[in-house]
Amino acid sequence: MKEQYFADKDRYSNGMLYERCGRSGVMLPKVSLGFWHNFGSVDPYERSRELTHYAFDHGVTHFDLANNYGPEYGSAEETLGRLMDEDFRPYRDELFISTKAGYDMWPGPYGDWGSRKYLMASLDQSLKRMRLDYVDLFYSHRYDPETPLEETLQALVDIVRAGKALYVGISNWPLEATRFAAKYLKERDVPLLIYQGKLNMLDRKPQEEGILDFCAEEGIGFIAFSPLAQGLLTDRYLNGIPQDSRMSKGKFLRAEMLTPELLATLRRYHAEAQGRGETLAEMALAWILHQKGVTSVLVGASSTAQLEKNLRCVCK
Repeated sequence: MKEQYFADKDRYSNGMLYERCGRSGVMLPKVSLGFWHNFGSVDPYERSRELTHYAFDHGVTHFDLANNYGPEYGSAEETLGRLMDEDFRPYRDELFISTKAGYDMWPGPYGDWGSRKYLMASLDQSLKRMRLDYVDLFYSHRYDPETPLEETLQALVDIVRAGKALYVGISNWPLEATRFAAKYLKERDVPLLIYQGKLNMLDRKPQEEGILDFCAEEGIGFIAFSPLAQGLLTDRYLNGIPQDSRMSKGKFLRAEMLTPELLATLRRYHAEAQGRGETLAEMALAWILHQKGVTSVLVGASSTAQLEKNLRCVCK
């Protein structure tokens, strides 16, 4: 029988800072926990449990998921459902839980992209897996160039009105579509709470394309994913490609990406971080949090030691 979990009574005075999400009543932790990896059916459940306990005990109230996070698809949400039943049910109202739909989830024409049918069916499945009555935030996970924007956005409106989500967001949408979404949702009294986009020291597209500026002007929050560029912005690749690294497996990072130019950039950033008394990862996370318009940064972790290091950026 598992030992009952009691959250740290000092969880809100352990150093976490909170940022208002755009012009809303929501305060998000500066660092949020992403469930993209390390929480699926292929991962040890006890490690997932340890990570979420450590995060919440240190003020991380936002857990970010998607329907196809795992692997296998759906299994990260199933892990959260088990965590809710075993540990976090008494703390549900202290948690801000998000999920998404937009990428492939099940076979056939109705398990992908941005149709009303897909978004609504996916959220119903997600709620069952997570053993929740509602999520705090539901995202359109990516822009669909074929489905009318009105259809995707009206589905988000109706999801909120049905009580299945409190807020809505979008992720990976281009600027003009984001402008349209913000206007459409505002006119229907379901304002766009947040935009989730990839932002790190090696990939600054949200800044270059004007998305961060637009969000700041319109009172829309911004949460950054892939803050360490899949591990490139750590000390892991400064001397080549370790055998047990993501790049060696070639799934998300390919060996040919580590060009001499990129390696020189990483080593320059590393030297700068050392001069500041930080690790490269700490500096990379702190850099994101200092950008105009950023509300929170999503981190993943494979151990509490790694998560502890990531949380240090809050004080930078």
